[in-house]
Amino acid sequence: MAVRDIVIYPAEVLKKPTRNVEDINDEILQIIGDMWDTMYEKEGVGLACNQIGIDYSIVIVDTTVKEGVQPVRLTLINPQIIASEGKQTYKEACLSVPGISAEVERAYWVKVKALTPKGQEEIFEFEGFPAVVLQHEIDHLSGKVFLERLKGLKKRLALDKYKKILRQLERAKRENS
Repeated sequence: MAVRDIVIYPAEVLKKPTRNVEDINDEILQIIGDMWDTMYEKEGVGLACNQIGIDYSIVIVDTTVKEGVQPVRLTLINPQIIASEGKQTYKEACLSVPGISAEVERAYWVKVKALTPKGQEEIFEFEGFPAVVLQHEIDHLSGKVFLERLKGLKKRLALDKYKKILRQLERAKRENS
């Protein structure tokens, strides 16, 4: 297994829908292992496959690091939200959108259909924080980042701040090369 680089928004791979996994083979299992190594190295609680530059419909989630929430540690392949209820607002951040966090409204409870790494189709239910993480990661598979869930002034301010951060990252990259 290996730690991969995180793709930074607005990279093209983050703006396009991912493709379903047709066959869970050694390559897919290697990618999943790399995703786990990468997420833990970067101290995330969720990661979508396109965040490491590979356009497969795979997400991983580990909420066990956060106290007082439903402990979830899962790999989901081709996940689909098939039902949702309620509303909650949570301050979200993203490894692919460094330096930005914002309050995002999402469903409180979600039911997700997905394949496990063993190829079994299962139905999962999540509420609270794990539901937020799952919705955030599944958005990535649709080619969306959490900034796109913001509205009005909140969105404009977040995008302006992010543009400044991107310029700083570019400047730092040039200075280090």
